[in-house]
Amino acid sequence: MYDVIGDVHGCYQEMNQLLEKLGYQIEDGNISHEKGRLPVFLGDITDRGPNSLAVIYAVSHWVKKKQALYCPGNHCNKLYRYFLGRKVVISHGLETTVAELEALTAKEFNHVSGLFRNLYESSPLYLMLDEGSLVVAHAGIRPNDIGKENKSVQTFVLYGDITGEKHPDGRPVRRDWPSKYSYDCMVVYGHTPVIEPRQVGNTINIDTGCVFGGKLTALQWPEKTIISVPSQQPFVEDKFNRIDPH
Repeated sequence: MYDVIGDVHGCYQEMNQLLEKLGYQIEDGNISHEKGRLPVFLGDITDRGPNSLAVIYAVSHWVKKKQALYCPGNHCNKLYRYFLGRKVVISHGLETTVAELEALTAKEFNHVSGLFRNLYESSPLYLMLDEGSLVVAHAGIRPNDIGKENKSVQTFVLYGDITGEKHPDGRPVRRDWPSKYSYDCMVVYGHTPVIEPRQVGNTINIDTGCVFGGKLTALQWPEKTIISVPSQQPFVEDKFNRIDPH
């Protein structure tokens, strides 16, 4: 039994509120559920929000202790490259995480870097759960790509069905892939903020834009129940509904 949690983006307070609402107990840094359920984080746990480092500390510990599952998102990939010392542009939310990191001592920075790199390197690109009947992928996945992990699959899973074009404000143009494909399994994803969870066929987007003042949402499996808590962040309406249906 799983509780798949949408993009946290550093919203540590809302993450804890949602976990509590889902029936989890957090004690001495560990997380448990009396019914043996596991939280599943579908990527983008950092950036934009107020407490990205607190989320890293918590999620990396839970995953290491096998108390939670995680797969990366595009923001996770960028932060990972930042920690490796690669050249990345400090923008689109990464600047908030970097500001937190710059307030640390060198020893603390190295500790967080190690935690996150271990989390990223030890986690799969996407998760196939419940004998393949549930697939959790940050920005989605094509049906024929399930079970594969090549460069094309990685781009789709992290960034969605991008066209290579850009909107005037710089965000990528994305195709509405859930309307194009049919699935035998349930695909749960996030990445593109929506006001309410968006179900199309056997896919559901549960990124309800917590960091933009929406909600933090979980899908309970196998019940397919939606559980949400309201965001504590300011509401930014133009950050929602970013898919271009073609």
